[in-house]
Amino acid sequence: MDARLHGLVPRRLGPIVASRMTDEPVVLLQGPRSVGKSTLLRSLADDIGAELVDLDDVAVRDAAARDPALFVSGTRPICIDEYQHVPIILDAIKAELNRDGRPGRFVLTGSARHDALPRAAQALTGRLHRLPVYPLSQGELRGVREHLLDDLFTDPGATVAAAAARPSVTTREQYIDTVTMGGFPSVLVRASLASRNRWFDDYVSLSLERDVAGLRRLRQAAALPGLLARLAGQTAQILNITRAASDVRLDESTAHSYVRLLEAVFLLYRLSAWGTTLTARSASSPKLHVLDSGVAARLLRLTPQKLAARSPTALTEFGHLLETFVVTELLKQASWADWFGGAGHWRTRGGDEVDLVIERDDGAIVAFEIKAAGRVPGDDLAPLRRLRDTVGDAFLAGVALYLGARSYTYEDRLHVLPVDTLWAP
Repeated sequence: MDARLHGLVPRRLGPIVASRMTDEPVVLLQGPRSVGKSTLLRSLADDIGAELVDLDDVAVRDAAARDPALFVSGTRPICIDEYQHVPIILDAIKAELNRDGRPGRFVLTGSARHDALPRAAQALTGRLHRLPVYPLSQGELRGVREHLLDDLFTDPGATVAAAAARPSVTTREQYIDTVTMGGFPSVLVRASLASRNRWFDDYVSLSLERDVAGLRRLRQAAALPGLLARLAGQTAQILNITRAASDVRLDESTAHSYVRLLEAVFLLYRLSAWGTTLTARSASSPKLHVLDSGVAARLLRLTPQKLAARSPTALTEFGHLLETFVVTELLKQASWADWFGGAGHWRTRGGDEVDLVIERDDGAIVAFEIKAAGRVPGDDLAPLRRLRDTVGDAFLAGVALYLGARSYTYEDRLHVLPVDTLWAP
């Protein structure tokens, strides 16, 4: 990564936003701070000749709070950055849409989940379309248009055959560097590990002190950094709030509310259980992921040097980070698709577990296992095999993503692919 990355934004979203504006009165781009939402919004405003209202500017924020109707009136489209600073502006937008409800009136960005704001959760029901904005994908960073998920839903066999024609050359060390870097634009332009670590520390502090505090007054705010660190230790694992609360001496109900706040500002992602109605043996507990693998690595104080060690602890820690990295990369690809019907993990009380299930809106699924190893023995495919046999024809493909070089089909609808197939050209 080099200085040419400066100013990178989630470019895949530009055409998607423009397309949604032809149908929706209000489009909301919501995602973590510093992910490129403001840059994307400015670019969009220039492209469509929209008025831009920046509520990160304190003077503009104060003026909008005094007279919100003034900032949402007019014939041009209006782009409002960080709307959560003045949530009453949504009431003004609602009133404006009552007068003129044409599609494409407003594009908003927010660094807090819409449903975390009580007023916001109600004001524009039925008129607002939400689009997630994740940290940059590996394809966006490398100038490649990712299509693995689309291809697997279209023709898994051809996808594997195409991948087999170009064996992976990515080394374990390169994977470690990629995972610990993450996808925030400001990190990717920093040359040294110390500089990146400072950015991660500042990012987490600002998210807790500004964004979380902006959502709710906390009685035990001092416990929040410790709780986040304990939860980061559970990334890619079944969420155990009881244990994390006990570690930082919080009562469990308070810890539950704090976890929801950490989700609301996009530090954490709760991956729901999928297919709990398939069998009585399906478990329903969610898995937890830190939304960016670089943030997770920093919270856990895991450097590339530590993860490169061949110790059992380092191997386990990298396995969890790799799973979080791959899951979020696949969620980014799913978020761009019109056909996306949902995602989750599948786990049975008997111990079978599939890391990620992506569902198409017609009920077809593609499932993924993530392996931080250079080979995939047949026994490692047992959970995918069990899910295939349980789901039947709706199971289009099960894929084990691993650190080896070869791509191949192991048996009926079960395939093995290198992790970097996610962003292969």
